[in-house]
Amino acid sequence: MKTYSPSLPLPFSLGAGYSSAVPVVRSNRKTVSLELKRDGTFLLRAPRGTDDAFLRRFLTEREEWLRSHLKKQELLKEKNADFPMEKLTGAEIRALAEEALRDLPARAARFAPLVGVTYGRITIRNQKTRWGSCSSAGNLNFNCLLMLAPPQARDYVVIHELCHRLEMNHSPRFWAEVARVCPDYKTWIRWFREHSGALMARMEE
Repeated sequence: MKTYSPSLPLPFSLGAGYSSAVPVVRSNRKTVSLELKRDGTFLLRAPRGTDDAFLRRFLTEREEWLRSHLKKQELLKEKNADFPMEKLTGAEIRALAEEALRDLPARAARFAPLVGVTYGRITIRNQKTRWGSCSSAGNLNFNCLLMLAPPQARDYVVIHELCHRLEMNHSPRFWAEVARVCPDYKTWIRWFREHSGALMARMEE
């Protein structure tokens, strides 16, 4: 059970456009953590009973971390300036899922022989954290938001998950398999690193 405590003021200014207070969520966790959300706000998570004085010191000691992560997010915002920011409606998400159900299985069927694997069923999901996954049974899951990404990016995700049929890890052998079928995979890793936040932020809360 989580409880939301009054926000704590930051002991320093982060500049114009940023809140000077950090919301606090207390729960049965054992450690304190500071999270930077996609909208540029921070969230402090703490165990129940943690006093505010300790949390203020925690924030003060992490001023450099706060500033460096905000700088990174500002750079990402600049790279995503041309991306639509509106939340997708339920109807739009369903339309993306239907499009993904036509598009992604076809890509899997095309690349599976090149990877040298078979797979089970394919499921399309609307997630906020993952682009794809592969179960130990060989079933593949893909995010419908992939339909907002370039076709080559979709290829990379499909190949990535198919390669997990050979290696259920991210070992050098796994990446060697990915590189064999998708030589420019690092380009698409960078693309997702820069644009995933903007795309997934469009999913409804």
